Amino acid sequence: MIANKVTDDISVAPQITVEDVAAIAAAGFRSIVCNRPDGESSGQAAVDDVKAAAEAQGLSFSYQPVLSGRMSIEDVQAFKTLYEAAPKPILAYCRSGTRCAFLWAFSQAGNMATGDILAATAAAGYDLSGMAPALERIGK
Repeated sequence: MIANKVTDDISVAPQITVEDVAAIAAAGFRSIVCNRPDGESSGQAAVDDVKAAAEAQGLSFSYQPVLSGRMSIEDVQAFKTLYEAAPKPILAYCRSGTRCAFLWAFSQAGNMATGDILAATAAAGYDLSGMAPALERIGK
């Protein structure tokens, strides 16, 4: 399992497996957020199986599927609500972690300076610099 730390409160990751959940709990995460639709590709762990494993480890689990390339402002608002309510630190996952990084970045527009958002995602391995104008617009 690869966890890319964005801030002390959130890391993003590519698809996890049921077997990864114990290591996620051992690493100190308190919540898992799945942003990948179930059945998006063959071989991905079913969300219900990951949720059961997370709950067995005492972790909070939220499922907010977002279609790749179709993130909406409603998706961002839903993620922001999940992010604010979930016990921290959070591990959010999707196919590659990029969707989660986008959701977090846009959910923080207006709360953090755009440069700080972009620096945090870049340090985690996600170059969202092309989104700077959109982050600025949403943050106003």
